[in-house]
Amino acid sequence: MDNNLTIVTGLWNIGRDGRPFTHYLQHFNHFLDIDANLFLYIPKELEEMVWAKRSKSNTFVKVYELEDVKNMYRPFWDKTQDLRTKPEWFNQAGWLSQSPQASLEWYNPIVQSKMFLLNDVTIWNPFNTEHFIWLDAGITNTVYEKYFTENNVLNKLTPYLDSFLFLSYPYEANTEIHGFDFNAMNRYAGKKVEYVCRGGLFGGKKEVINQANGLYYSLLDKSLSEGYMGTEESIFSLMSYIEPEKYRRYALDGNGLVVKFVQALLDDKVELEPIPEDRVYLKPKNLDITNLKTSLYILTFNFPDQLEHTLKTYDLYDHWLTRTRRILIDNSNDPKAIDTNKIICEQYGFEHIITGENLGINRGRLYAAKHFQESDSDYYIFLEDDMGIHKPVPSTCRNGFRNYVPELYETIHKIMLKEEYDFLKLSFTEVYMDNYIQCSWYNVPQHIRTEVWPHYDKLPVQGLDLNCPRTTFNKIDNLDGLTYADGEIYYCNWPMIVSKEGNKKMFLDTEWAHPYEQTWMSYMYQETRKGNLKPAILLASPINHNRILYYEAHERREN
Repeated sequence: MDNNLTIVTGLWNIGRDGRPFTHYLQHFNHFLDIDANLFLYIPKELEEMVWAKRSKSNTFVKVYELEDVKNMYRPFWDKTQDLRTKPEWFNQAGWLSQSPQASLEWYNPIVQSKMFLLNDVTIWNPFNTEHFIWLDAGITNTVYEKYFTENNVLNKLTPYLDSFLFLSYPYEANTEIHGFDFNAMNRYAGKKVEYVCRGGLFGGKKEVINQANGLYYSLLDKSLSEGYMGTEESIFSLMSYIEPEKYRRYALDGNGLVVKFVQALLDDKVELEPIPEDRVYLKPKNLDITNLKTSLYILTFNFPDQLEHTLKTYDLYDHWLTRTRRILIDNSNDPKAIDTNKIICEQYGFEHIITGENLGINRGRLYAAKHFQESDSDYYIFLEDDMGIHKPVPSTCRNGFRNYVPELYETIHKIMLKEEYDFLKLSFTEVYMDNYIQCSWYNVPQHIRTEVWPHYDKLPVQGLDLNCPRTTFNKIDNLDGLTYADGEIYYCNWPMIVSKEGNKKMFLDTEWAHPYEQTWMSYMYQETRKGNLKPAILLASPINHNRILYYEAHERREN
């Protein structure tokens, strides 16, 4: 069994003419013999059949009645039922009016929900796998069951699931494809459609399925709203034409039988269709973060309980305290605090650097920058000891952005690899400021303020100016469901992930004897304007500033 693959399927009795449900049950019985992680959407009445053959160690049953399918499909239900009963639709071809998609109210809602059902399993992920496929419960109707049971052919599948995998077959059409108007399909695809992607076997990695689900939803919604309907295969085909570099294909024969692909898997002769030359340049970068090294620095002063409180928040998430090189910069001047911090470092696997003096926030920040530059780490993240992370439960900040971001550690690294940013700020909303406001306006020299904002270059006499300039953003993009923006993002001491080259440009090429946060903010803003620095920020607010212990005002030092 490939422990890194989950197979998803579903089965319901919708009263299909010419195929009694016993026919499907016979093949489902063969399906249950597959030695793999199975996630099954089935009605309650089929549960006993499953547990007579399967173990809970590799089987998850989601009791899902037809009404549950309807609830999932609700945004499209009325449009689907309206279209399938319209003469203008079912009279496009002679066969269409007698087809299951026209005659059965449940047929299209089920097949057009396959993508949604698969995507949901990537979220629940009961077997903690990286790859997922949908495999029709009746697949052994066309593929001999011993391919799956004796040959274990699915164990060879995951190398082809890094991108999203479809199986396609050639298709010649004049008026429609599965009921979807042919001219409309060509228009959506941007070219003449000459193949159809099968709905019986498809899938990929978790993150590519999540992306595919978004495109699928959009295309299904748009096409139904404009009066066009085929089956899930019509939408799959459009996805493959629109982004062939993401949705890779294995070409079946004209009969469309999946067995050709299964035999090719068995023989190690699977060759995917090449990415079209005009799309090769769009092929995404390799975002494999497995071998990246990241240092996590925490600056603390005199309060071990504050440090431990913050560490416990990161311990709720994967990787922050396991995949990083962890360094504590201990500014404490209380011997008892230093001794307790040593115990905490041993507990959490931190290197304990005792500075011997209160360097202050910014000299501590600079210490981390110099220490990192001499290390073999690729990136680093700097935290003050009150910069925790929000609990992994849904909530939003005052600007409406998410506080909880699943797989945050992995995704910020992928963004840094993809975009080659110098730094990526991890929270849009801060305690006193929001990143849609250009805080650098307050701190740049007056001549820069006049040059950049000639019509608004006067600082307030005191306090903040509600009408101060807003941040200029260049691009908003999304990776693995996390949205981010780049542009004239201001620097501050809030947590960020920083690259090696970025660190050098930010802190080391130009140094100040007594660094202040405002000085760095001004300098980095000017460097960004010159094109020398490339910053970005998440459109999310996972960082939770939570100070539970307070030191005396005279003990607070900037440098």
